[in-house]
This record gives sequence, structure tokens and C-alpha cells, in this order.
Amino acid sequence: MTYHIVTYGCQMNVHESEKIAAILKEKGYTEEAPIERADIVVFNTCCIRENAENHAFGNIGALKQRKRENKNFLIAVGGCMAQEEGKAELIKEKFPFVDILFGTHNLGELGELIEKKRAQKKRVFSLKEERTETEDGIEPVRTGFPGAFVNIMYGCNNFCSYCIVPYVRGRERSRSAEAIVKEVEGLAQRGFKEITLLGQNVNSYRGEVDFPELLDRVASIEGDFRLRFMTSHPKDFSPALVAVMKKHKKICNLLHLPAQSGSNRILSLMNRHYTREKYLEEIALLKREIPDCEVSTDLIVGFPTETEEDFQETLSLVKEADFSSAFMFIYSPRTGTKAAKMEGQIPEEVAKDRLSRLIEAVNAQTRQKSAKYVGRTAEILCEGFDEKKGMYLGRDEYGRMGYFKSDRDPIGEYVLLHITSANGISLYGEEATNGAV
Repeated sequence: MTYHIVTYGCQMNVHESEKIAAILKEKGYTEEAPIERADIVVFNTCCIRENAENHAFGNIGALKQRKRENKNFLIAVGGCMAQEEGKAELIKEKFPFVDILFGTHNLGELGELIEKKRAQKKRVFSLKEERTETEDGIEPVRTGFPGAFVNIMYGCNNFCSYCIVPYVRGRERSRSAEAIVKEVEGLAQRGFKEITLLGQNVNSYRGEVDFPELLDRVASIEGDFRLRFMTSHPKDFSPALVAVMKKHKKICNLLHLPAQSGSNRILSLMNRHYTREKYLEEIALLKREIPDCEVSTDLIVGFPTETEEDFQETLSLVKEADFSSAFMFIYSPRTGTKAAKMEGQIPEEVAKDRLSRLIEAVNAQTRQKSAKYVGRTAEILCEGFDEKKGMYLGRDEYGRMGYFKSDRDPIGEYVLLHITSANGISLYGEEATNGAV
């Protein structure tokens, strides 16, 4: 029996799909197969934006005929969308051919749900209101070598007015520092070269220690690996975090710090608990202590009541903060959040125009930063091969993707790359004469 997992959304979902793969293998599904040939398809969904939900619904619906032709073919739906209020009922009604539904709080029960479905004709829908365990004991099927994700916490307590995460992921629950350190030690021993600590808000981690101390412990683990973490919330940013980043060479000099808006009025409506001024002070501290550190961010346009003046403040923040890159989105109303009920929803054409201008501004900065690489040598971690380009690829510690040709297979190695050209966020080059480092 074979399986196929369709993953939507963030790094957290990617990592949880690795756990789903482990559960499927334990239940006798031997290998991943194309969706049209798999014996079970699991959709690990996202509901952060409406587009993610629409894509999921479309792809689930496309399997209707396959299910009609083969009653033994199983379809399971899990993840954030499944946990969202009202969505289980919608899936039950609109997609009667879905066999199994599970949520974010009971992913570990998927194996039991499969067994239950195998034993009966009825569909199996199972959701829990909250997560009760942080150590699920599942050893993921790692799919991102030489990189690996490590959950340090689940859920979120921030309740930003636009965000559905606290409602579908629940309140914050931190894993034990001991378990996290043990997991990273195991990954380092197995040769993983880039480890990313994951949480909806990593710097609100509260285990036996706070996040800076946890980061210090993890960065002190022996081994030749890079260390990243995401996502950080500006309201929890601290000098202690900067001190730990400065202390350890393992920690990449790239901080992902979502700003969301440059307007204090909009930030207040978003319930972000910081001001533009505080955000810029944090970046100033970071760059004062670690001059070569870069900052990436998330930005939202078209939030309810956003004026052109508010938007201009976001554009100016892009320049002042000198972001290395940004994930940029149009505000998407999510049922159940405070912002969805706000007056002053922005027309789609206005939001699209602002997004276009924002992308142009960010890309202009990104191109300038990439151009500075030309003629220099960068150390990248080779992570794969691009079949279309016929080139190997990997990122430097700042997240820039470098492409190069090689007569050997350097995947999983650090490679010194002499940069000969740049195109947007992508770099192109040749291996330095001493090759891997």
C-alpha cells in the first residue's frame, strides 16, 4: 500500500506532514506515490488565508471520481482547516467521499482512525478542543535533508485581530527543553546540517527555561550545523536573544521578525502590542550588536480601514528597516477573528494595487542586496538539484539561494560559491577551487 500527502501552509505543517508519513508507514503504507496511484491521500490543510482553503477544497473535490471507482481508496483531511469552526460540518456535507477527518490537536491519533475506518463502512471524524500532549513520541520521516525542523512549542496566545491560529492551534504549550535538546543532538549526530526551531511564536517559549536560554543550550550542542528559528514576535524581542545570537557562530545571522504594518494605527487595530518605533529600535539594537545580521519580515496590506497614508508608512518602513526579504500578503478575512467583523473592509482592487507596489519596493531592495554578492564568495549549504536549471542549489545563512553546476554530488555539504551573477533573490556562481568546506 502506498500513500501521498498534500501539504499546505507553513513550516509547521511541513514538519507535521513528516509525522503523518511516519504514522502511515507504521500502519503498513510503504512508500510515497503520485496522488493518482496512492492507496491513501492525506490533505494537511491550512486556513491562514482563503486561497489556501480554496486550493484544498479544489484538490479534495478532484478525487471524487477516483473514490467512486475504488471504494478501498482512502481520503483523509487534517490540519488547521479541519480544526476551524464549521469546517468539519462543511467537509462532511460537501465532500461525502472523505473517509477520515482529524484536527491539529490529535494528529497522533491518525493511525487509530485509519484502523477504525478499515474496520467499518462509516466515515471517521475526530476532533479535540485542545492539545493535551506536547511530546507525541512520533519520529518524523525527515524529508528535507540536509535540513530538519524541530517543534519547540505549539499554539499561540497573542490573538492578533486578523489571525485564526489561536483558534485552530490552541493556546501555547511548550515542549520540555530536555526533549528539544535530545532531538537536536540526534539530528546533529545523523548529519543534518541546518536545524530550524519552530513555533508560532518561538520567543514566547516557556519550558524549564526561556527562549534565549533554550537557544543557547541548542547552539552549544556539538556538531557542524546551522541553527535557525522562527517565527519571532516583536513584542517578545529581547536583548538576551541578541546576546545569544551574537555568542554562537552556529546561529544564522538572519532574524525573521514579522512587522505586518508600518502604521501605528493599523498595528493597534491588529492587536500587535508594539509600535513602529519600538520595532525599529529592536532592529537597531540587533544591527548594532551584530552588524552583518539581516532581517526578513511579513507584511499585510489591505487591513480594514487602511488608508493610503497607512500604506505609505509600510512602504517607508521597508526602506528604514532595510529588509533582506519579505513575505507579503493581502489581508484575508477569517471567520471568527475580530478583524473579520470590522467596518472599513478594503476593496480588492485597492488591496491588489497596494500589494503590487509593496512587492516592487521590496524586490528593488532585494535586487540591490543580491547585486552586492557578485564577485564575492559565499558559503552555501547544498540542499538539492534543480532539474529544470540543471544546477545544484542551496542557501547561505542569509537565505539567499545560490545555483551552481558540479561534476560531483555535493548535496548535504557546505560549498564555497564564487558568485558571478545575480537575478532577484537568486545567485549564480561556480564552486571555489577548494570545493566543499
